[in-house]
Amino acid sequence: MFKSIKNNYFFLISIFLVLYFFFNLLSGERGLISYFKKKQTLKNLETEELLLTKQINDLEFKNSLLSDNLDLDYIETLIRERFIFGKKNEIIYIIKNNDTKN
Repeated sequence: MFKSIKNNYFFLISIFLVLYFFFNLLSGERGLISYFKKKQTLKNLETEELLLTKQINDLEFKNSLLSDNLDLDYIETLIRERFIFGKKNEIIYIIKNNDTKN
């Protein structure tokens, strides 16, 4: 028995190393499965970054409208939206969506 193990020693070690590297290729911290998870996470973070960048640009634009040089049209729009304010002899209709699902 020891003779056959001695003769196949190189073969057994090489099979063990191949299985070890194959297992680590698929799993582990730097494995193939972990690579795809990290790639998906990167894609999600990039889309979130684009969304946040658009929100920042929008807020900077709105902030610039409310800076030293006031844009009176924008302020009037804000007052009308938030306080439901209208001009003299103006009729304001508020439409509420009362869809009930049974």
